[in-house]
Amino acid sequence: MSADPTQVLAFETDCHIFDGCGFPAPGLHSFLFEPLWGDGDSNVYFNKTMLLALLGSIVIVGFFWAAFRKPKVVPGKLQMVAEAGYDFIRRGVVYETIGKREGEKYVPLIVSLFFFVWMMNLWSVIPVAQFPVTAIIAYPAVLAGVVYVLWVSLTFKRHGFVGFFKNVTGYDKSLGAVLPLAMLIEFFSNLLVRPFTHAVRLFANMFAGHTLLLLFTIASWYLLNGIGIAYAGVSFIMTIVMTAFELFIQALQAYVFVLLTCTYIQGALAEHH
Repeated sequence: MSADPTQVLAFETDCHIFDGCGFPAPGLHSFLFEPLWGDGDSNVYFNKTMLLALLGSIVIVGFFWAAFRKPKVVPGKLQMVAEAGYDFIRRGVVYETIGKREGEKYVPLIVSLFFFVWMMNLWSVIPVAQFPVTAIIAYPAVLAGVVYVLWVSLTFKRHGFVGFFKNVTGYDKSLGAVLPLAMLIEFFSNLLVRPFTHAVRLFANMFAGHTLLLLFTIASWYLLNGIGIAYAGVSFIMTIVMTAFELFIQALQAYVFVLLTCTYIQGALAEHH
């Protein structure tokens, strides 16, 4: 085993089954990275996930800048792809959830969120990078925090304090005697559970997906010895299958994240009766 437990793939490259070494299963050490710059002990450093987040932002900005810097009536291939992605989120998510009149002003935010989350997820299957940034809880938590602040501020702005209280507690006097209990549950659900689940849903899926990819990838190498070669082939096929499945999940989780964001915004703007 590697002497440094913080490496992403902490296993010896010459370790195979029947060699007397145990299976180097992935674990929490697979999600820890040594600082590329700075001192990790002082909490002022720059590591691989930060680099990938920065590069992902540059890739997204660069892509849309290249696509729209000289827009044409008859779009080229790059502009056509960018327009298709933008229009899909605008019409298929924002308009369908918030409505065209209220939702138009939030389209840039939702499009940015979708492509940022998708890019952060995609790093998992890109050679050399091979790590989904959103598998680190801090990144989904910050994004969910931005959405949470937006939702709270919009609700206050649209409804005032009393309206905000009714909105987050689900106030409905027709509930009768169970109204206080229902309001308490809704209050904690909206103000505490909502941002938590918004972040954890994305984090947990990317964490689990990356762990499975690591498991089958490491197993493919570990089994390359003797009769284990036959099993290594099966493991390698599973790696390919899991990679394809992960590509689907990465896009789906980005979609779900922005869909929930639009749902929260729509709830903040809706009139409470």
